[in-house]
Amino acid sequence: MADLRVNLGKIALKNPLLTASGTFGYGREFADIYDLSLLGGICVKGTTLEPRLGNSPPRIAETTAGMLNSVGLQNPGVGKVIDEEIPFLSQFDTAIIINIAGHSCDDYQAVAAKLDGVAGIAALELNISCPNVKQGGMAFGVDCAAAATIVKAVRRQTSLPLIVKLSPNVTDICAIAAAVEEAGADAVSLVNTFLGMAIDIESHRPLLANVLGGLSGPAIKPIALRMVYQVAQTVSIPVIGIGGICTAADALEFMIAGATAFEIGSVNFHNPLAAPQIITELNSWLDQRGINSIRDIIGSIKI
Repeated sequence: MADLRVNLGKIALKNPLLTASGTFGYGREFADIYDLSLLGGICVKGTTLEPRLGNSPPRIAETTAGMLNSVGLQNPGVGKVIDEEIPFLSQFDTAIIINIAGHSCDDYQAVAAKLDGVAGIAALELNISCPNVKQGGMAFGVDCAAAATIVKAVRRQTSLPLIVKLSPNVTDICAIAAAVEEAGADAVSLVNTFLGMAIDIESHRPLLANVLGGLSGPAIKPIALRMVYQVAQTVSIPVIGIGGICTAADALEFMIAGATAFEIGSVNFHNPLAAPQIITELNSWLDQRGINSIRDIIGSIKI
């Protein structure tokens, strides 16, 4: 069997599959279906300083080859995550990555400071790219200076590895990636959802109460793959690929383009067993080709 181990800087993963924040909750529902220890890691739901109820419903709308969501970072707050969710996840042999968000730079710093030193956390994923909240979120991720400022501020509050989640809703994602690398990011993950909308033609009203939402799923994969390839050519820190990954073949494309690891998101909703299936498929693909380590394919694209 091939060696699926990869390293995201100081973060050692048993395999490159991570579950994307916002699509896996805190793992409890999936733990009833399969052993979470199979996963390389879990990026938990976006976590804020105080509890959030999120946006008003309806918050989900299906689209062709994808879905729109406007959940709005609903979560129980960092205190409850520390007291209840991290102890639950710590029983599994998988990397725990806490996705953090906030309304302001002070919020991000406060959440990071509370999580620093908490046993069991492998890294923080800094969400500066959520399009579904009116304050914070994507506002920090669309400007190089703002992105660098918040990364530097959070870096001062924690010794944990920092993964910065990038927005695709920008003119030049490579410039943002370079800015956060210089500011102290240990890795980048991309892409978050694309800003979109859908309309009910009978009522003439938006399908989402928030009007706009984040588009994810197979529809965004070619654009996400292009961005991952470009960013991998730009930065020297590890890149995590995200965007419409449903199969091992999808994941392999991202890794060949330069991603060290990948996150699966929307596929978890329509195929809860996607993660273990993809891991099995990766092993089979590598074994059939006599490739001993998945690390050998990272960035192996031929132009």
